[in-house]
Amino acid sequence: MRKTPLLAAVILLSAAASAPDVAKAIESGSPAAPQTTTQQPPSSGSATSTTGTKKAKKSKPDKSSSIEDFYNGWHKAYALIYDKGDYEGGIAVLRTMGYDDNADVATLIGYANRKLGRYDDAKLWYDRALAADPNHALTWSYYGMWHAEQGNVLKAEDDLQKVKSICGTACREYTALKAAIDGTVTY
Repeated sequence: MRKTPLLAAVILLSAAASAPDVAKAIESGSPAAPQTTTQQPPSSGSATSTTGTKKAKKSKPDKSSSIEDFYNGWHKAYALIYDKGDYEGGIAVLRTMGYDDNADVATLIGYANRKLGRYDDAKLWYDRALAADPNHALTWSYYGMWHAEQGNVLKAEDDLQKVKSICGTACREYTALKAAIDGTVTY
């Protein structure tokens, strides 16, 4: 029983030690778990029909593999976009995952499009992310950077205030957008 937490800690430490430096990225690398849209069977047990005979027990779909697939796809896309600068490849991975309405996925697609200079596409994806989660601080931060790159500093400052209301002034999302507005860094 004690080996499991120890093993998890060893794996986490080895992953952190061997991870490439992604200091420029403010993305956390760990998206929120996707909301599943798969309908669950109404009952996990056997049901009796109106004739009194037992129906076969329905098995529940294995959600753990779909969650695992989501995180595997996410981490692959994250590495392509942030570590390798392969924005096209990252977008392709994210789009094939089938979670376009997940705020983290949509934000990352928007970011990659912005880095490719596809500002209209980036805007669409940021809007999609905010429709999924109106308080997604990273989306507001990246959207503010988008506005700043478009020359609309006033709108970027509005987005900065939105980030401030979500996570304060010490969070990475706020400090990164503030630096982008001030012109001290680009993302």
